[in-house]
Amino acid sequence: MNVFELLRLLQTEHDKTTAHTDDLREQIDRLTTALVETEARLAELATTRKVIDSLAPPDYEPAPADTATVYQRIVTAFNEHPEKVFRVRDLHEHLGLPDDEPSINVTRSRLGRLVRQGFLEQPGSGRYQKRT
Repeated sequence: MNVFELLRLLQTEHDKTTAHTDDLREQIDRLTTALVETEARLAELATTRKVIDSLAPPDYEPAPADTATVYQRIVTAFNEHPEKVFRVRDLHEHLGLPDDEPSINVTRSRLGRLVRQGFLEQPGSGRYQKRT
Protein backbone atom coordinates (compact mmCIF):
# COMPACT_ATOMS: atom_id res chain seq x y z
CA MET A 1 0.00 0.00 0.00
CA ASN A 2 1.49 3.32 -1.03
CA VAL A 3 1.06 6.74 0.60
CA PHE A 4 -1.51 7.94 -1.94
CA GLU A 5 -3.73 4.93 -1.35
CA LEU A 6 -3.43 5.38 2.41
CA LEU A 7 -4.37 9.08 2.12
CA ARG A 8 -7.35 8.20 -0.09
CA LEU A 9 -8.58 5.63 2.48
CA LEU A 10 -8.06 8.12 5.29
CA GLN A 11 -10.05 10.79 3.40
CA THR A 12 -12.87 8.29 2.71
CA GLU A 13 -13.05 7.39 6.41
CA HIS A 14 -12.98 11.09 7.35
CA ASP A 15 -15.85 11.84 4.95
CA LYS A 16 -17.97 8.96 6.32
CA THR A 17 -17.32 10.03 9.92
CA THR A 18 -18.17 13.66 9.10
CA ALA A 19 -21.46 12.58 7.49
CA HIS A 20 -22.28 10.40 10.50
CA THR A 21 -21.51 13.30 12.85
CA ASP A 22 -23.82 15.59 10.85
CA ASP A 23 -26.59 12.96 11.00
CA LEU A 24 -26.18 12.66 14.78
CA ARG A 25 -26.31 16.45 15.21
CA GLU A 26 -29.53 16.59 13.18
CA GLN A 27 -31.02 13.84 15.36
CA ILE A 28 -30.00 15.72 18.51
CA ASP A 29 -31.61 18.91 17.18
CA ARG A 30 -34.85 17.08 16.34
CA LEU A 31 -34.95 15.31 19.71
CA THR A 32 -34.11 18.51 21.61
CA THR A 33 -36.92 20.35 19.84
CA ALA A 34 -39.35 17.50 20.52
CA LEU A 35 -38.32 17.40 24.19
CA VAL A 36 -38.79 21.16 24.65
CA GLU A 37 -42.20 21.00 22.96
CA THR A 38 -43.25 17.99 25.04
CA GLU A 39 -42.09 19.56 28.31
CA ALA A 40 -43.94 22.76 27.43
CA ARG A 41 -47.07 20.70 26.67
CA LEU A 42 -46.74 18.92 30.02
CA ALA A 43 -46.47 22.29 31.74
CA GLU A 44 -49.57 23.52 29.91
CA LEU A 45 -51.46 20.41 30.97
CA ALA A 46 -50.34 20.87 34.58
CA THR A 47 -51.50 24.49 34.47
CA THR A 48 -54.82 23.46 32.94
CA ARG A 49 -55.31 20.87 35.65
CA LYS A 50 -54.52 23.48 38.29
CA VAL A 51 -57.10 25.88 36.82
CA ILE A 52 -59.74 23.15 36.59
CA ASP A 53 -59.00 22.05 40.16
CA SER A 54 -59.45 25.65 41.34
CA LEU A 55 -62.84 25.81 39.60
CA ALA A 56 -64.04 22.47 40.95
CA PRO A 57 -66.62 22.33 43.75
CA PRO A 58 -65.20 22.49 47.31
CA ASP A 59 -66.00 18.82 48.03
CA TYR A 60 -64.00 17.71 44.96
CA GLU A 61 -60.79 15.86 45.85
CA PRO A 62 -58.00 16.81 43.38
CA ALA A 63 -55.44 14.23 42.35
CA PRO A 64 -52.13 14.43 44.17
CA ALA A 65 -49.63 16.88 42.66
CA ASP A 66 -46.69 14.59 43.47
CA THR A 67 -46.98 12.97 40.06
CA ALA A 68 -45.30 15.96 38.37
CA THR A 69 -41.57 15.64 37.80
CA VAL A 70 -39.26 18.38 38.98
CA TYR A 71 -38.73 19.38 35.34
CA GLN A 72 -42.48 19.76 34.89
CA ARG A 73 -42.69 21.85 38.04
CA ILE A 74 -39.82 24.07 36.89
CA VAL A 75 -41.34 24.56 33.43
CA THR A 76 -44.74 25.27 35.01
CA ALA A 77 -43.21 27.90 37.30
CA PHE A 78 -41.65 29.69 34.33
CA ASN A 79 -44.88 29.40 32.32
CA GLU A 80 -46.88 30.87 35.20
CA HIS A 81 -44.39 33.74 35.60
CA PRO A 82 -43.01 34.34 32.08
CA GLU A 83 -41.57 37.79 32.87
CA LYS A 84 -40.02 36.85 36.23
CA VAL A 85 -36.29 36.31 36.55
CA PHE A 86 -35.55 33.50 39.02
CA ARG A 87 -32.41 32.77 40.92
CA VAL A 88 -31.98 29.07 41.73
CA ARG A 89 -32.64 29.55 45.46
CA ASP A 90 -35.73 31.68 44.72
CA LEU A 91 -37.02 28.95 42.41
CA HIS A 92 -36.42 26.33 45.12
CA GLU A 93 -38.35 28.45 47.60
CA HIS A 94 -41.16 28.99 45.08
CA LEU A 95 -41.43 25.24 44.39
CA GLY A 96 -40.94 24.16 47.99
CA LEU A 97 -37.80 22.18 47.15
CA PRO A 98 -34.98 21.51 49.63
CA ASP A 99 -32.41 24.29 49.80
CA ASP A 100 -29.32 22.20 50.55
CA GLU A 101 -26.34 22.72 48.26
CA PRO A 102 -26.56 19.37 46.38
CA SER A 103 -30.23 20.00 45.53
CA ILE A 104 -29.42 23.53 44.39
CA ASN A 105 -26.65 22.19 42.13
CA VAL A 106 -28.98 19.60 40.56
CA THR A 107 -31.52 22.33 39.82
CA ARG A 108 -28.79 24.56 38.41
CA SER A 109 -27.89 21.72 36.02
CA ARG A 110 -31.54 21.28 35.04
CA LEU A 111 -31.87 25.00 34.35
CA GLY A 112 -28.69 24.91 32.27
CA ARG A 113 -30.19 22.11 30.21
CA LEU A 114 -33.41 24.11 29.69
CA VAL A 115 -31.26 27.07 28.56
CA ARG A 116 -29.40 24.87 26.06
CA GLN A 117 -32.73 23.51 24.80
CA GLY A 118 -33.95 27.03 24.16
CA PHE A 119 -36.80 27.06 26.68
CA LEU A 120 -35.08 29.47 29.11
CA GLU A 121 -32.61 32.28 28.76
CA GLN A 122 -29.98 33.56 31.16
CA PRO A 123 -30.22 37.36 31.44
CA GLY A 124 -27.38 37.34 33.96
CA SER A 125 -25.13 34.98 35.84
CA GLY A 126 -27.23 32.63 37.96
CA ARG A 127 -30.50 34.18 36.75
CA TYR A 128 -33.03 32.41 34.57
CA GLN A 129 -36.10 33.57 32.67
CA LYS A 130 -38.53 32.05 30.19
CA ARG A 131 -37.43 32.74 26.63
CA THR A 132 -39.91 35.02 24.91
